[in-house]
Amino acid sequence: MKRTSFAQWPCSVARTMDLLGDWWTPLVLREAFYGIRRFDEFQQELGIARNTLSDRLQRLVGEELLEKVPYQTEPVRYNYVLTDKGRDFYSVLAAIAHWGDTWLAGKEGAPITFHHHRCGNDTHGKVVCAHCGEPLTPDDTAMRMGPGFPAWMAERPEVKRRFAQQG
Repeated sequence: MKRTSFAQWPCSVARTMDLLGDWWTPLVLREAFYGIRRFDEFQQELGIARNTLSDRLQRLVGEELLEKVPYQTEPVRYNYVLTDKGRDFYSVLAAIAHWGDTWLAGKEGAPITFHHHRCGNDTHGKVVCAHCGEPLTPDDTAMRMGPGFPAWMAERPEVKRRFAQQG
């Protein structure tokens, strides 16, 4: 079954989900943050089928979240290294982990903690306002049409309604 592409939707959440595509892609990125670099290491750590892993790595390289860097020439073998774009995904993983720790962890608590070297404390992902540093919550935040929102869509009644409900 062919899935619907969200790559051209005027929504960064939809476009990001289109890139992620399935549950394996964020897990491949998670492993890259653990320091995994080689195909066989990704495959071993995740228990993922080789063809599925090959597809995910190829997509992440194509989208420039990972870069293939040769580490051997005979035969050619590659490390998969996070790019700046890929490293920027870290905050997304931290936010997902925090939500999972809050709502899905058992009585034992979080299965993994994030340790911040700079201050020496264990911490968690937190989304804050880039201007004032206060946490973003649905109660005090509204989504509005940005400069990249297509003008032709902005005139549709259901779109106007959606954004008007945000206040």
